[in-house]
Amino acid sequence: MLNNTPEEAAAILREQVEVLLDAGRKDLLLHAIGVPLLEELQIEAAKGRLSRLRITKDFRFLLLDYGVEVELQPVHKAVYMLFLAHPEGIEFKHMADYRDELTDYYMKTARLMDKEKIVESVDHLVNPLDNAINEKCSRIKKAFSELMDEYSATYYIISGHARKRIVGNRRIWYERLKVISLPRHLVEFESPF
Repeated sequence: MLNNTPEEAAAILREQVEVLLDAGRKDLLLHAIGVPLLEELQIEAAKGRLSRLRITKDFRFLLLDYGVEVELQPVHKAVYMLFLAHPEGIEFKHMADYRDELTDYYMKTARLMDKEKIVESVDHLVNPLDNAINEKCSRIKKAFSELMDEYSATYYIISGHARKRIVGNRRIWYERLKVISLPRHLVEFESPF
């Protein structure tokens, strides 16, 4: 079995799954797979049900294949657009590095809002001691989760991803990046921003 191709291994696994199912032993199957892997498989299965996300000229967020609009306030749209623009991810503690870009997005999504209020709001968002960015990400998560199943939503929300960093042979740390994992070919912009 160790020298099998992935396709052959999958065929053998399928046969073994059938044996357990025929025996009525879903409990053993779940134990063999494990809950964490089952969660990952459900998220992977959701990939086939993802909708295209169109951001219109007037900053409406449309899930084209679901036929719905994601209702977000201008500040949430600005945060979302910032993370869409950075598929590599952003650490919350480094949000201040993105102050100007975030301000620009916010100015575009909240055209009628007072500039001083926008700047004040951005100051809260980029302050690592303020919880504002977490609150905005929670609201974004809620907006998408109301429109789809939890596994599909994981692709649209701003969520955590840790990346290991090694300096020399002794210093190890993890970047706690926040990313939107939606494949970017599913994102459409009506006009460049």
